[in-house]
Amino acid sequence: MRHNEFGQPIGAPVDGWTARLRPPRTPMAGRYCRVEPLDPERHAAQLHAANIEAPDNRQWTYLGVDGFADVEAYRQWLGQVSAGDDPAFHAIVDAASGQAVGVAAYLRIDPANGVIEVGHINYSSRLQQTRAATEAMFMMMRRAFDELGYRRYEWKCDSLNEPSRRAAARLGFQFEGVFRQAIVYKERNRDTAWFSILDREWPALRGAYEQWLEPGNFDEAGRQHHSLARFIAAARA
Repeated sequence: MRHNEFGQPIGAPVDGWTARLRPPRTPMAGRYCRVEPLDPERHAAQLHAANIEAPDNRQWTYLGVDGFADVEAYRQWLGQVSAGDDPAFHAIVDAASGQAVGVAAYLRIDPANGVIEVGHINYSSRLQQTRAATEAMFMMMRRAFDELGYRRYEWKCDSLNEPSRRAAARLGFQFEGVFRQAIVYKERNRDTAWFSILDREWPALRGAYEQWLEPGNFDEAGRQHHSLARFIAAARA
């Protein structure tokens, strides 16, 4: 614990800190997928086709909008939300098929303090519970920490969104608490659950992701030999 000249406790020094760059609008390529800036003209039809394969619209319950039955309406909406640089929307493209199968974005980007959030995550059934689903999140974290030097990586969701909370925990985020009555959306209240990963936690997590994503961790049917949770627990031990 550090104290100032008045005997008051103060935070740890951050020597030589400078503002970080904003995320570049360039692709991130992995073994199983590519994460690239979202282009409505290229990606909307592919994403829409993947989304409507779901038996219902439950994947949209905790997002800001509901599902789109019409591809043109979806294209127009994507054009609106992806026009700026915060949020910075990305399409997740399956490496095997070359088709866009999910969406994620950087948002609430704070270069001065080195804080960035991942959100607007919408995985179609083609992407859910696949190696590409995890690899996409890994590559977005790696860009934030390794390429850009951010200090804090955030995940937020409706506190009632149990699948999102489980996903954050599986990916190694630390639960920080709930902001009560934080947002009104779809004419209802949202208490927001906050999660984060810090730069000092990242090296261990990066190693765990790399081990889990190795082809040798999966059998011929694509089933994992060891869970990501196991690799994370070992890295943190």
